[in-house]
Amino acid sequence: MLLRRSLNGAAISAPARPVAIDRCRTYGSELLPTLESLFDRIGGLGHLVKGKTVGVKLNLNLGPTNRQGHYPLGESHWPHPRLIAAMMHCMAKAGVHRIRLLESAWALRADPLEETLIEANWDLQLFVGAAARVDFENTNFLGSGTTYSRFPVSGGGLLFPAYDLNHSYQDCDVFVSIAKLKDHSTTGISLCMKNLFGMTPVTIYGSGAGVDEPSAIPSGWRVPILHNGERQPPKSSPPEIDPKSPRDDGYRVPRAVADLCAARPVHLSILDGISTMAGGQNPGMFGVEVVKPGFLAVGANVVNTAAVGMALMKYDPMADRGTAPFETCDNKLKLAEECGVGTRDLRRIETIGPPIQELAFDFRTLRAKREIRRKALQARLRIGERA
Repeated sequence: MLLRRSLNGAAISAPARPVAIDRCRTYGSELLPTLESLFDRIGGLGHLVKGKTVGVKLNLNLGPTNRQGHYPLGESHWPHPRLIAAMMHCMAKAGVHRIRLLESAWALRADPLEETLIEANWDLQLFVGAAARVDFENTNFLGSGTTYSRFPVSGGGLLFPAYDLNHSYQDCDVFVSIAKLKDHSTTGISLCMKNLFGMTPVTIYGSGAGVDEPSAIPSGWRVPILHNGERQPPKSSPPEIDPKSPRDDGYRVPRAVADLCAARPVHLSILDGISTMAGGQNPGMFGVEVVKPGFLAVGANVVNTAAVGMALMKYDPMADRGTAPFETCDNKLKLAEECGVGTRDLRRIETIGPPIQELAFDFRTLRAKREIRRKALQARLRIGERA
């Protein structure tokens, strides 16, 4: 068995759990039976959700009006609403008590999460009608809570020893991460692990956070604190472990992601690879394009699922910094593995379904082609400057 060392020096084994994958080309009639089959292959949902409160971290980066061309958000960079509703339907059949849809909504105001979904032209009835008890929470501030919950990082942490988050991430028995498979400009790829970065409220980890206490209303973005380390969170929250560590976001953000995966364990990960984006995490980035890989992946361990997701993108989860897709950043899967969250070694992960090679979509080749175009554009711009 593969042994790793935790940050406190104790020998641990990085867990390996099955990951189910299968072809699913549309969000139509094939979606629900495919998802039900995937859940069954990893042991079903009953033992996980029956009688429980389930918190679901959505993957709604940027605002509800940011679109890639004319594509709906669910076909580009947000998980599709029908996939979210299908997941909720499966949980309801398995006897879930309550489902809480969670996201730190991108808005410079303290709006309910429902407002963001309505602005995105999503039908709330799709979610409310999927289960008996459904809540929504904007976790970018206190929301319906009165205090933030502190999540210590097992093993001591890589960037921060603990993170202060909205109460909803603690007030659930089961935690789910549902995300798109995407390239990412800072961390190489954005999957079910990177989704947890969005748990951090900007009232504490944003540029508008107070010096002594969290701000009352969310404002600003996470770059100054979590990306670049230009300042610390409010004094009411734990400061970073080593203020002299690199201020490079390719060093800091992967460590924050690994920390969060260790601090708030994920019980179920769902990857939406039916329709997504290649080339970046946000609409409008250079070279970004909507692609149709046509598959889904489901797993009980967030690192295992991310590793299989990388393989489905034709990336190597064992890659180190300097190798695609981690050209300018550290491998967050490796960091989380070393913290004992889960293994990234595909030899130890049972993949249930068609062979990975049969389903894989070549994000790696598209990445190489974009880099060629980017360098050519830079060369033209330099020639223009000299002319």
